[in-house]
Amino acid sequence: MTAERTGTTARRAGLEMARQVLQTEARALEKLAEGLDEEALGRALDVLLACDTRVVCSGMGKSGIIARKLAATLASTGSPAFFLHPAEAGHGDLGMLVDGDVFIALSHSGDTGEIVALLPAIRRLNVRLIAMVGDPDSIIAREADVVLCIDVDAEACPLGLAPTASTTAALALGDALAMALLKERGFGVDEFARFHPKGSLGRRLLRVRTVMHTGDQVPRVGETASFAVAIEEMTAKGLGMTLVESADGRVVGIITDGDVRRIVQSGIDTDSSARDCMTPNPVLIDADALAAEALRVLEESRITVLVVDGGDRRAVGVVHLHDLWRTQMV
Repeated sequence: MTAERTGTTARRAGLEMARQVLQTEARALEKLAEGLDEEALGRALDVLLACDTRVVCSGMGKSGIIARKLAATLASTGSPAFFLHPAEAGHGDLGMLVDGDVFIALSHSGDTGEIVALLPAIRRLNVRLIAMVGDPDSIIAREADVVLCIDVDAEACPLGLAPTASTTAALALGDALAMALLKERGFGVDEFARFHPKGSLGRRLLRVRTVMHTGDQVPRVGETASFAVAIEEMTAKGLGMTLVESADGRVVGIITDGDVRRIVQSGIDTDSSARDCMTPNPVLIDADALAAEALRVLEESRITVLVVDGGDRRAVGVVHLHDLWRTQMV
């Protein structure tokens, strides 16, 4: 057999192994969903909802990696949480635990020595214990207040050794727990935005009120003001536009740089009123709308500025396309 044919055979075997791994892990998740212990999950949610301190997630090896991810997910969705390495906990880091914390222990065997060694201290500190284990009769499970079972029929590893399906099950059940908790807390977009001020998520969750121009920054003229006065206001405020307002403060129109060019080309008298020169009924948006929505409206309407409506067509600000570009939304 040539080296090329040998390589092809090995590649086919590798690809078939990859497919089997995905199928094995998918079956593990299906089993987990079908056999979900709703009573146990409900008790876990009750414990977490009653916690007014922190959630401490812990595990060794691959389970520790999953525990870190669970802590990060909880922390970003309204439940203060952190990861505690069980080996380091036995050498002083146990001092991170305080009365009232909830300890989530991840261990497929349920007998991980480093976590078992912490059980007396957990009880002494009045810390509630949620065990995510593969064996409900294990040491950690017997000591837990709530047991969430992550048993799988088989690992996806062909040797039956490397944690694969079991860690996938733990990851998924951790996500399920965190999202159920998010739902029960009523944790919404605004709360999520507070914990994600940076990066693409933060930009997507910006509100119009955070990027709009307000107060004296907003160019405004009355509808009876002259075109010349409108240009002076536009020049002074530097936004390439001015609102045109009625005597009672309602926005009746807008004059933009494009309008100015059109008006100059038409030879209109500069003493003409702003009402005669404006584009009536400009597009409005609410201050609490997402900045991403403002960008969509600007692009679809092929305009560069939106009037931020405070109610009854009274402007509380304006948002310019350039303001959204500066937030790196595009």
